[in-house]
Amino acid sequence: MKTKNKIPVVVIFAPTASGKTALTRELFSRSGSHFILNAEIISADSQSVYKGMDIGTAKPDKELLKELPHHLIDILTIDKQFNVSDFVSLADKACSEIFEKGKTPVICGGTGFYIRNFLYGVPPTPVCDEELRKEIQQQLKKLGNRALYEKLKEIDSESAEKIHVNDSYRICRALEIYYSGGKTRTSYQVENRFRDEYDFTFIVLEPPRDLLYERIKQRVDLMIEAGLEEEIKSLLNEGYSKDCPGFKAIGYSEWFKYEDKEQIIHAIKHDSCKYAKKQYTYIRDIPGSVVIPYTGVEKDIDSIKAALTKSVLT
Repeated sequence: MKTKNKIPVVVIFAPTASGKTALTRELFSRSGSHFILNAEIISADSQSVYKGMDIGTAKPDKELLKELPHHLIDILTIDKQFNVSDFVSLADKACSEIFEKGKTPVICGGTGFYIRNFLYGVPPTPVCDEELRKEIQQQLKKLGNRALYEKLKEIDSESAEKIHVNDSYRICRALEIYYSGGKTRTSYQVENRFRDEYDFTFIVLEPPRDLLYERIKQRVDLMIEAGLEEEIKSLLNEGYSKDCPGFKAIGYSEWFKYEDKEQIIHAIKHDSCKYAKKQYTYIRDIPGSVVIPYTGVEKDIDSIKAALTKSVLT
């Protein structure tokens, strides 16, 4: 139920390939048969911010973007770093702008780390010394992701559990925090309550695991057919290197690790399924969430509509 002087925000967490783009079209686009709310979408996908990475991130098509405005998509070139503080700051700005238009902000995506920090706020962490950062980056180049990930597991197993082994940025950042302050990243916590400026409706979509994995594998095949390899070559031809932050994403990084195409495709499917399981790590213990088993059928959409009606429209 809405509270005076607070911005109502719908937050929908859904893992990769679960059908969240189709869902937003159904619920928030006037062309959808289940339209319920005049809204704009704020993407909570850490890779959709990058221009030119369209196929591998499964961005919404141009038609949907035209009829249902999306924020935080195509805002950076792939050589720029984007972190959780950037996300929260830009999402805050977007929420205010959307609300001022008389619409409801809907944050939707699968980056649980971003969603958690938007709900609770970003915990304060020490500013890293540039020399330390360079030293860790040198270790990364020399030893690789896996070695630094194993080191992180030794000193901060809780953070390591929540970070993918391919996510070199977060691995390095967690090590920076530990070496800068002598405390693990998870030691820096915000107060365990939602931020005061918003009225949140938090919906978690939970597809059956086997179905989700099958959809992920099918999506990877479709991405290959749509020209994922050509998309990567085009970005390289523009002058971007394999070390760019955007190329660390699943679906892109594998092309620089293996030479055999079948091996690359297998690795993308494996990494994507593994990541889908990890996506829930950051949102499992958040209270007040409405968890909906989701396959995309009519009754699932009706359950989401009922939750929105109860929380946002009354």
